[in-house]
Amino acid sequence: MDNKDSEAEIHPLKTEDVKAQENHEHCVERRIVKSSGLSRLSRWRTAAFFISLFLCLIIVFAFSFIIPCPERPVSERTWFQYYNKTVPYPFLAIADVSEDKVQDVLFAFKSGNSSRLNVSCLDEGLPSPCAFVAAVSGRNGSVLWESPAAEEVQWLQCDIQQLGTAATPGCIVVERPLSLTAVSLNTGEVLWRQSRDFGANYTVLTPLSVIPDVDNDKVQDLMIFITKEGQVKVSIYSGKTGQQLGSTGSLRVDGTARHVRLQLHSSSSYFLFYTEKSIYAYSLKDLCSTVVGVEVKLPSFQLDSHLEKNIDRATHLLSPLSFEDIRYLTKVPGHSRDNILVVDSEMAKLISTKDLHTVWTLNVSRVLSEPLLGYYKPDAHGVVLESEIGPNRKKVMIVESESGAVQWELNLNSGPGSPGPATLPTADHRSAFLMWGDFQEPGNDTRPRAPLQKLYLFHPSYTNVVLELRNSTDQIIAFTAALFERSRHACYVLLRGPQPSEGPGPVSLMKRKLKEDVAVSRVLWLRRTPGDEEQHIRDRLYRMRFQSRD
Repeated sequence: MDNKDSEAEIHPLKTEDVKAQENHEHCVERRIVKSSGLSRLSRWRTAAFFISLFLCLIIVFAFSFIIPCPERPVSERTWFQYYNKTVPYPFLAIADVSEDKVQDVLFAFKSGNSSRLNVSCLDEGLPSPCAFVAAVSGRNGSVLWESPAAEEVQWLQCDIQQLGTAATPGCIVVERPLSLTAVSLNTGEVLWRQSRDFGANYTVLTPLSVIPDVDNDKVQDLMIFITKEGQVKVSIYSGKTGQQLGSTGSLRVDGTARHVRLQLHSSSSYFLFYTEKSIYAYSLKDLCSTVVGVEVKLPSFQLDSHLEKNIDRATHLLSPLSFEDIRYLTKVPGHSRDNILVVDSEMAKLISTKDLHTVWTLNVSRVLSEPLLGYYKPDAHGVVLESEIGPNRKKVMIVESESGAVQWELNLNSGPGSPGPATLPTADHRSAFLMWGDFQEPGNDTRPRAPLQKLYLFHPSYTNVVLELRNSTDQIIAFTAALFERSRHACYVLLRGPQPSEGPGPVSLMKRKLKEDVAVSRVLWLRRTPGDEEQHIRDRLYRMRFQSRD
């Protein structure tokens, strides 16, 4: 140590040079190590980039050339189904039976056997002829299934999402004497059949009501009302087996009743029963407890405090309300809750369900059909009313639901049995309105002995024009309109043939794409304005887009 210290004292610069050289060597070594690491990292990054690029190219190639893209079903614009020696029932339902994302058509007819499939009434132990429920493809009109379901159909309902042990979508067929038959929507197979004897002179209130699971079998149940001798009887049936749950409850009313179900908010469900002069209100919880015999706990149910304040607890009457001759009662969506439109023999009244005050009144007499909802203004509900204004004459009105103002009206010749109107949602947040009648042009006073059945289309973008789409000389049993594919393929369906009270005869079922009729339609001017051209209007309405409303 002494030698090193002495050397450092003698040669101080040499010692500093040695240290500097050592430091330089260490720095060079670190740079070499760092440069080597960066080089290896750079090579890994390059390799990862090319591997990712290669994988992306493989995926693009696979989806472009190897894996086929799913083909969207091609729907025929028009199709027909014909039946001979058949009696149709006045029911049409629209649902996706084949699960191909295209809506199909369900209807009912009476016949001795299936005309398309090897099925007979005897297969279900029914006398011949019997009532068949049939499903027809919305794409091409081919028969998907035909099922013998009842001796006579009193009501057909196909909007039930859970039926049978598999809890699959299905239809309920109601026949007289009261018998319920559950039919699978996808196959037509009879899932269950149950009968009840209520004697004679009763009426089933329709539509049937689907309620939450009461018997805890994880399948929704059915609530059914019948009227008999001034009473409403209420029963609950299992959606899984069809067996009656509990007993039959009785609700006293002062006449022949009909009913409407109100969904005041997501967890508040009420039933309004109306006679000629009175309206009664029952909560879903009250009805379930009446039938089962003990208080039923519905986890998601809440009483509506506003409506409860106006229900007489002894009679269940909506106390401030009284009428002379109620024809129709319809729920009309409001900003936050459903309101009710009451139509009697002289006027229509919109009543708030929050405090039961009258929002507006409109003079309208002898209303011919159930009020229908549509959109005259964007996202603003309008009500379609058809009223009789003379022998074989009617007025079609579109009324603003918030104010009661008449936004549009049209007078038509119309015979007995004319189909009711229909609406289809359009992409501009309004509706296309379809109506039946016989338009008499101004200045033409000649009137046919029996008005023809003509189908007209009106859209609020042209308030001065209606399009005449088609004529029909056959007797129309049922009519409906729907979007057969989501937000597209707007169609209407006609069921034509003899009335159920008449003997068997030829029956036709037709689906027609709306645009096909618009392209060849006849333009009818309610009033003419400068610059209007018929072909321009046809083209505009032909290009009109439709949009489903959830």
